[in-house]
Amino acid sequence: MPDFSIGRLRGGYCVYWPTESGGRTRRQLQARTRAEAQAEAIDVYRREVFSAAQQGATVAEIWALYRTDLGDRPTAETMLYTGKAVLQHFGHYRPDQITTELCRSYSAARMAAGISQGSVHTELGHLRSAMMFAVKNRIIESAPSIERPPKPTPKERYLSKEEVGALIDAASAPHIGLAIHLLFATAGRVGAILDLTWDRVDLERGVINLRLDDARTRKGRAVVPINRGLMAALQTAKAAAISPYVVEFGGEQIASIRKGFEGAARRAGIEGITLHTIRHSAAVAMVSSGIPIEKVAQFLGHSNTAVTYSTYGRFAPEHLTDAAEVLDFVKLKAAR
Repeated sequence: MPDFSIGRLRGGYCVYWPTESGGRTRRQLQARTRAEAQAEAIDVYRREVFSAAQQGATVAEIWALYRTDLGDRPTAETMLYTGKAVLQHFGHYRPDQITTELCRSYSAARMAAGISQGSVHTELGHLRSAMMFAVKNRIIESAPSIERPPKPTPKERYLSKEEVGALIDAASAPHIGLAIHLLFATAGRVGAILDLTWDRVDLERGVINLRLDDARTRKGRAVVPINRGLMAALQTAKAAAISPYVVEFGGEQIASIRKGFEGAARRAGIEGITLHTIRHSAAVAMVSSGIPIEKVAQFLGHSNTAVTYSTYGRFAPEHLTDAAEVLDFVKLKAAR
């Protein structure tokens, strides 16, 4: 659905929507019923917001429209940063002017500047999503082919429990240590941990609900139990809490813990890790300890167990053991 709302104005109906600058645009409608207003609003919204389509919309214009349409979803904020590079290279082009050569030159320039292949893959993925949005909303007739470098093979690096403990101990502030503890003990994504509020932490029942009531994220989130170590940390944090957010600083929600995490890793002498490594490490720890894949999938918030198995199945202690036994020629010789 377009990012607009229906309201009342001068005894009738109006349509309004947010602008890039943080303001709001409002237009009076001729409709006399709410059903008529819903239909008319679509035409007004498309005519005014998507009018660039009739003038040859540029990538920059479409990118802005797409971010506005995303509203407060995490992707909209991410695109604020990926757009700095993408729009510098593609912004002044129309979609029909984008070529494979243009995509390749972008990838080459970004990676030559030291940007990882995975980051470039993500940046061009946002460009592709913006173009598909433009097609869906009839801004352009067809989307250009956006060539991007292959998604890199996931790194095998994962942390031991001792390394996770060292990270927590090396945290320069309590909220960083608590966030790292939560990331490992819940196997949650960093966004889920920073979104977590105390009303979704049941210390009496020992359960944390990482899910959100709205649809702000398409990533799976789970309801997970609180282990003893995390319970103690949460009880201490709860006693000192001055905001609704579990991970807070100065009574405010934390937007990012990346710098604090990197500092802790540096002080702990741990290299080659990112925040996502903690979630990955939690999954590896569960699977390698013999926890069934089905339970690990629930813990990770995966709706499809096959995704969990394809990523973590090889860490199970019994993984491929029966297949290896079939190939034991020494055992076969001894049996003769």
